[in-house]
Amino acid sequence: MEKTDLLLAAALFVSALISHTEGIMGGREAAPHSRPYMASIQMPEDETMKHECGGFVIADQWVMTAVHCMPTGANGRKVVLGVHSLSEPEETKQTFDILELHNHPDFNSDNFDNDIALIKLDRPINATEAVRAVEYLRAGGTNPTIDQEVETAGWGSLDDLGSRPDKLMEVVVDVFSSGRCGRGDYFGRKFTSNMMCAHRLCPTPCDQSYRKQDSCDGDSGGPLLFNGVAVGITSNGGKKCGQIKKPGIYTIISHYTEWIDSTMALQPTTGPN
Repeated sequence: MEKTDLLLAAALFVSALISHTEGIMGGREAAPHSRPYMASIQMPEDETMKHECGGFVIADQWVMTAVHCMPTGANGRKVVLGVHSLSEPEETKQTFDILELHNHPDFNSDNFDNDIALIKLDRPINATEAVRAVEYLRAGGTNPTIDQEVETAGWGSLDDLGSRPDKLMEVVVDVFSSGRCGRGDYFGRKFTSNMMCAHRLCPTPCDQSYRKQDSCDGDSGGPLLFNGVAVGITSNGGKKCGQIKKPGIYTIISHYTEWIDSTMALQPTTGPN
C-alpha cells in the first residue's frame, strides 16, 4: 500500500473513532428521565425548534442557565422539559414560553464571569416523574474540592466536530485545581473566583482506548452536580472540549444566593424581558 493510501486509511479510522464517541464528550446516554430537572432551551429554525443550550429547573416556574446562551434576550426561544430524545414524541414533554429572562447584571462577555441567568416560565411546571426541580447549593454550603467527582449532562456536542446527540448524555468528571486553571498556560486572568473547573483525562499510564471526558458545545447552561445538588452551571464547555489545558469551566452557584433570591422575589411582569 502506498503512503497516500496509508494516510487516507488512518484518517478514515480516526474519523470513525470520533463519530462513534458515546456522549457529551466521553460520556454515556442517561437513563430516560433520570434527570427530570434538565431543560432544553430551543431556538426557532425554519419550521422547527433546534436545541441551543441547556438549563435546569430550580423552582416551579424557574429555570437556571448561563447568560451567554441568551445575551441579547429570549428572541423567540422556548424551554422544553420532560424529554429524553429531542426528536421523538414523548408524552412527558412540556414546552414553555419565556415570560422573563434575568441575565446577571455583572456578566462579563470577555471572560464569562458571572455567567448565570434565570428564566421565569410562562406558567408553573406540571411536576411529574419526568419534570421536577433540583436542589441547588446556597451560600454557606460546601462546594466540591479538588479531585472530587461531579457530574453533568446535556444534549451538547459529542466531539469538537460538532456531532450532536438526539438523547440526553451524562458524564462524571473531577474537580480540577482552581490555582492551575488560573495559570497563564491554562486560562490565566480570565479564570475568576466565581468559577470552578472540572474534566477527566486519561490516567497514567494511558490506555489509547480511553476517551477524554468533558462538557462541550450545546451543554452550556446545564448543571454541574455534587451528590445530587447543583453546584455549578456549565459556562465555557463549548471551548476546546476535552483538551488537557482547557478543562470545562462552571459558574459557582453558591456565590449568587442573594441575587437569585431577589430576582425570584420580583413582581411578575406581562411579557419577556
